[in-house]
Amino acid sequence: MITLQNVTKRYTKGHYGLKDISLTINDGDFVSIIGQSGAGKSTLLNLLSCEERDFEGKIIVEGIDISTLKRRELPFYRRKIGNIFQDFKLLNKTAFENIAFALDVVGKTHQEIQEIVPNVLAMVGLAGKGNNFPSEMSGGERQRVAIARALIHQPQIILADEPTGNLDNENAWDIIQLLQRINSFGATVLLATHNQEIVNALRRRVIVLEHGRIVSDRRVGRYT
Repeated sequence: MITLQNVTKRYTKGHYGLKDISLTINDGDFVSIIGQSGAGKSTLLNLLSCEERDFEGKIIVEGIDISTLKRRELPFYRRKIGNIFQDFKLLNKTAFENIAFALDVVGKTHQEIQEIVPNVLAMVGLAGKGNNFPSEMSGGERQRVAIARALIHQPQIILADEPTGNLDNENAWDIIQLLQRINSFGATVLLATHNQEIVNALRRRVIVLEHGRIVSDRRVGRYT
């Protein structure tokens, strides 16, 4: 469960990322977060992943008050979170190596990496693509590599910040269906998006942000 209690994020005097936000997201929810650019969508996701830490109020994630986390504890907390970005953020390495890198930094052995990576690539529909570099892949395939990397530690929460923003319609729907599949396995998914068609088709919970505040929160919502 994710709980925010009166959370405010200030950037400069008079400029807020979030203003007095309170909400609860249950385990296994699929939530679309919508709003104009600057509404606070990315700020919310960045606070949950501890990419940004200076805020007022309280954020509890899976029983952890994240404001109390020490620097040395952050890597362990972040393994509970899978981050997916609009611009993929892939290294100039093969698909296999991009995913293996995330395992290597946490001390997985060569044998473990050789077993895990092909399974994750197959899960996202990229079996046989492990030796391809990002430049040799379509936008949809690159995003699937990014999702595979996000899944590598079996996170309980997926934070997807405009994951379809650089994709055509067909690839965008493929990525959304993949996120729904991940959600069906029990992961909580928070999807920040501008894509009206996707939000309306999902018919899941929709939170609308405006100038850093929640102006609507509907269990079965539409893009407004």
